[in-house]
Amino acid sequence: MVSTIHCDSLWYGADIVTMRGGKYHLIPQGAMAVTDGKIVWIGPYNELPSICASREVIYQGGLITPGFIDCHTHLVFGGDRSAEFEQRLNGVSYAEIAANGGGIVSTVKATRDTSEQQLLEQALFRLKPLLAEGVTCIEIKSGYGLSLESEIKMLRVARKLGELLPITVKTTCLAAHALPPEYAGRADDYIDYVCNTIIPQVAEEGLADAVDAFCEHLAFSPAQVERVFLAARLAGLPIKLHAEQLSSLHGSTLAAKYSAMSADHLEYATESDIQAMGNAGTTAVLLPGAYYLLRETQCPPIELFRQHNVPMALASDANPGTSPTLSLRLMLNMACTLFRMTPEEALAGVTCHAAQALGLHDSQGTLETGKLANWIHWPLSRPAELAYWLGGQLPVSVVFQGDVRQ
Repeated sequence: MVSTIHCDSLWYGADIVTMRGGKYHLIPQGAMAVTDGKIVWIGPYNELPSICASREVIYQGGLITPGFIDCHTHLVFGGDRSAEFEQRLNGVSYAEIAANGGGIVSTVKATRDTSEQQLLEQALFRLKPLLAEGVTCIEIKSGYGLSLESEIKMLRVARKLGELLPITVKTTCLAAHALPPEYAGRADDYIDYVCNTIIPQVAEEGLADAVDAFCEHLAFSPAQVERVFLAARLAGLPIKLHAEQLSSLHGSTLAAKYSAMSADHLEYATESDIQAMGNAGTTAVLLPGAYYLLRETQCPPIELFRQHNVPMALASDANPGTSPTLSLRLMLNMACTLFRMTPEEALAGVTCHAAQALGLHDSQGTLETGKLANWIHWPLSRPAELAYWLGGQLPVSVVFQGDVRQ
């Protein structure tokens, strides 16, 4: 005989898309019992055991999905780069803009010149539309400071966002993002500074959950990135990597060698890179917003990721230069239309696989017993509609750790 389950709340009346194992795993007319912000029972309503709930919430149809996870963003920065956007539309390449003092370095100057309070206010403005779409967890990188003081300033702002709003914020130190002007022609010296000063201090202050780097011909070489990885390991921080976005340097293979949580972008990843990622359990984070805005033509090798069982996450890559997007749901459509992912793969990309990219798969990303009670109720009839509708603001209801988010 099943004993009575005592819980804080019982939720039912909608179909539940659990995303277990990266699949929809739909529970028609499902129910969830929640205690202390976690799911303690989930299943069909007609199989509900004896429940004693402090309150009941009844949905009038629709779909419930796990809360969205945006696992790659650069949400904290000063200024904007709309002028560079216009330049690219007039035929100037991303590499040419960077060579002429634009690109990341221009945002570095603006970020250094912006106060911590101003950065916070601007980041709040960008984060709120993502929350309105159902994002319950977000990763935010530094990388526009490129000095100890400014990198710490960015990471403090990112941490503060998680204190002010009902969302989980994971922070990543991306000090090896670009070469700051004061280190022009001295890339190895700057990597020394990152490894010996910035990463240890950030780790000591508890401001970062991971370390990232940009492995690219206009950023840092694999040898320089490996030094960053070794410094991260010494500081006890897991790693991620921007890799194979514009060329093939096999950074993703290097990331896999160091058991990286993810390698991101990956348009130019080779089959050997992908095999290495699959063997290491490294998630591929795909960023269709940057692909779209840069008008790239080489898609990430989706079929190879499938063949080698590499989980594919999706993220907004929200940043001022190459992906000024404030909609993770739009990325679902772009992943399907531009990268030829399926709607099911796209939804997995912002739920269970995004959680894996952040090392959070034990607590988030699917709707299962023991996981956090983070979900979105949508006025939709099929999961594929999430990738189908373009633009607009769907009237969603978001639950964060067992409470309706206001």
